[in-house]
Amino acid sequence: MVKHTADQYAGEILEHLTRAVVRVDAQQRIMGMNPAAETLFHSSRRQADGEPLLRMVPGLAVIESAIEQGLADGSSFTEREIRVDLANGRSATVDCAITPMPDGTLLLEFEQIDRHLRISRENRLIAQNQAIRELIRGLAHEIKNPLGGLRGAAQLLESELDDDEKKEYTGIIISEADRLRTLVNGLLGPDSRIEKQTTNLHEIVERVRHLASAEAPAGVAIVRDYDPSIPMLPAAADQLIQALLNLVRNALQAVGDAGRITLQTRTQRRFTIGDQQHRLVARIDIIDNGPGIEPALQDQIFYPMVTGRAEGSGIGLPIAQNLVNQHGGLIECSSEPGCTVFTVWLPLEESDE
Repeated sequence: MVKHTADQYAGEILEHLTRAVVRVDAQQRIMGMNPAAETLFHSSRRQADGEPLLRMVPGLAVIESAIEQGLADGSSFTEREIRVDLANGRSATVDCAITPMPDGTLLLEFEQIDRHLRISRENRLIAQNQAIRELIRGLAHEIKNPLGGLRGAAQLLESELDDDEKKEYTGIIISEADRLRTLVNGLLGPDSRIEKQTTNLHEIVERVRHLASAEAPAGVAIVRDYDPSIPMLPAAADQLIQALLNLVRNALQAVGDAGRITLQTRTQRRFTIGDQQHRLVARIDIIDNGPGIEPALQDQIFYPMVTGRAEGSGIGLPIAQNLVNQHGGLIECSSEPGCTVFTVWLPLEESDE
């Protein structure tokens, strides 16, 4: 039986940790890193040993003052949800801990939490959508019943009137009642369970592209970037067309008379939507180069009646989210000036539930 020393045990534990660990000396040179750190920072131990930490990972400049403080007076440091820019344009959100060692070195620990944050955000979106639907269903009954009575009374009154000028007023009542009924029905979405059939995703996306191209100004380019290997998926084609069309129309309004909209499709394996893990999902990105969504609105855009445009109704995105949710999927959004991305995740197999 082979006996292990305490140092060997410590080394084995470090090798198998999922948390990234880096050790630096008093000059902030890297003395070692575990495999999790190699993966996170896309750098091997052989390349990193002896190199200044901030030269290898410039994005860690966000904690430079904490590293200097730890080396100066031996103080520990813990910070959550730090955004770190990595190589090749990547970035990661990490929890960070800095621990001074007895020999004057520092131990830096990083736990990547992007996946946990995404799952938490998705669960909030799903719960938000369900709560909104329940609220709207309750309000719909309170609105539609008196609305029907109001419309009926206006029709009866109109039939009793001989004056065309007065009939114009009853016509306004009837048309506004119809508009409100259409608005409420749009917010409610389909009443019955959707009927799914095996569907080609790109036929759906192409249909949306053709419809959007007919509406787009001459200065707007709608381009395709498809992955032809995406398999068939179970879907109600008409419902997905409506959901994607709402997103593309939103992009059209964002870019105005001149801009670029990209429709991109990809697949991703072993992907979690909310708390449901799927073997394979389709990802559809609607990317526009418009001015972006105001930061104050980004967490609210899937609420009904929330819009950044004076002429907007604020129901297109909630309807799209609801239709995608009924397919077991989810819509997410990221936005900055010059690049807004609406991402639609769709399972490529039926849920086990």
